[in-house]
Amino acid sequence: MAIRIRIMTTAIRKINKNEYELVADMFNKYRIFYKQLSDIELAKKYLKERLANNEAQVFAAYDSITSEFLGFTLLYARFSSVTAIKNWHIGDLYVEPKQRKKGIGQKLLQTAIDFATEHKAKFVSLNTAKDNFTAQKVYEDFGFYKREYLPEYLYYQFDL
Repeated sequence: MAIRIRIMTTAIRKINKNEYELVADMFNKYRIFYKQLSDIELAKKYLKERLANNEAQVFAAYDSITSEFLGFTLLYARFSSVTAIKNWHIGDLYVEPKQRKKGIGQKLLQTAIDFATEHKAKFVSLNTAKDNFTAQKVYEDFGFYKREYLPEYLYYQFDL
């Protein structure tokens, strides 16, 4: 009897304004993780508005064989009047629980870094909860450095 092993191939794609529903469920789960009530309609509306108004960039990780969505990241522009540069802030990064520890978060981070570099940013930043130790390890292993931010959150930055 032959044993079949399926190797997942993770791909990343930019979500356009008409595809917001592809990541709405994961966005809702992300909000639940941060102690918000489940509200899929709110998630859809929020994503639709951010993308329609060009206020955010969304990248989704998916299995290129099954097309199953595995995670996403949402970036917001951060403007600096002093340096007259647009930097990028990772507002959200989520990987489905069963897909964690497979390098998907790192691929999403690398996509954000590549996007910011392509757009001539000087850094990429993000915040995470002080008790989200798994995410902190991912960010620190990737090369982000941390600072205290608010009582419940940490600020991380990756200089380009």
